[in-house]
Amino acid sequence: MSDSASPDDDGDDPAQGLRKIIHVDMDAFYASVEQRDDLALRGKPVAVGGDGPRGVLTTCSYEARKFGCRSAMPSATAKRLCPGLIFRRPRFDVYTGVSRQVRAIFFDYTPLVEPLSLDEAFLDVTEDLRGIGSATRIAELIRKRIREETGLTASAGVSYNKFLAKLASDQNKPDGLCLIRPGEGAQFVAAMPVRRFFGIGPRGAEKMAALGIETGADLAAHDIDFLRRHFGSQADYLYRAARGIDLRRVKANRARKSLGAERTFDKDISSGSALREVLERIIAITWERIAKAQAQGRTVTLKLKHADFTALTRARSLARPVATRDEFAAIGHALLDEVLPLAQPVRLMGLTLSQLDGEEEAIPQPARKTGQLPLF
Repeated sequence: MSDSASPDDDGDDPAQGLRKIIHVDMDAFYASVEQRDDLALRGKPVAVGGDGPRGVLTTCSYEARKFGCRSAMPSATAKRLCPGLIFRRPRFDVYTGVSRQVRAIFFDYTPLVEPLSLDEAFLDVTEDLRGIGSATRIAELIRKRIREETGLTASAGVSYNKFLAKLASDQNKPDGLCLIRPGEGAQFVAAMPVRRFFGIGPRGAEKMAALGIETGADLAAHDIDFLRRHFGSQADYLYRAARGIDLRRVKANRARKSLGAERTFDKDISSGSALREVLERIIAITWERIAKAQAQGRTVTLKLKHADFTALTRARSLARPVATRDEFAAIGHALLDEVLPLAQPVRLMGLTLSQLDGEEEAIPQPARKTGQLPLF
């Protein structure tokens, strides 16, 4: 059954059958790696990100979260909330290495792994490679191995679809596990605040609150026509989510759409020479990521963000993949030259390569065993 199935569908897909899905989410991943690698940081409030006037937290440790710090918060705000906050610059090469370790563990149990980012992934263990049969037991084994092999903790959610598994993984954080059995999804979702639903941000939650919708039960009380009037194209998703229905399959080896890097400046920049210097550094970072992923792409995009947060982009596409770093750099500088001189200073610059033909990991798919019972 396709993702565009009618919202009146009860979620029973005869072709797909009952699935066993695990969502694994590393706990405060970047900050936990920093605490693991520096004993002096353990038990301390740690933030990963820039600590300048325009810095933003990429993530923070649970000790920092007790003060109200959170991901994507301006660093200045975080420092006011937690004066003892310790900042560390991101080390993405290290985080990527750990992520590969964790992903290798996943592939010991199933070939159906859908990474969402460096620190989280969906696993379909309906037919697991080791014949264990119990999704909960597999999740426990994975969490144990992550701790033993990386020194880090992970939380896991186990259920019969992706939406519920992702909600469950956040339920008992950090270092926890939550199971939502078949038949329990609607009841679990009914008590859940809608702000916890994937895809509902602060503004969406505010709009729902204005309509008297605070929980999954409140959302489920409205029919599809009401939801379409107020939420448009998101209505079908909301209708199903409020009932614990999710028809999406785990998509193994999801293709990366782009590779790039960006930098936010401590002070706005308008000088062409200064921007060219920054662009060179961004090119170096981006091309290193492209080379490591062994990716090939045909479109180079330059992004500039002004002080008022309005964005300006320029892109150039080739009929073939960009061949070398020098060619990539030449296109990036040509795009910058197109917008110089600037009408106003910029606070951020980014460069990406998209329309990718290659991907970071072409992992061979092991043969799948069959005949496992649908035990959770």
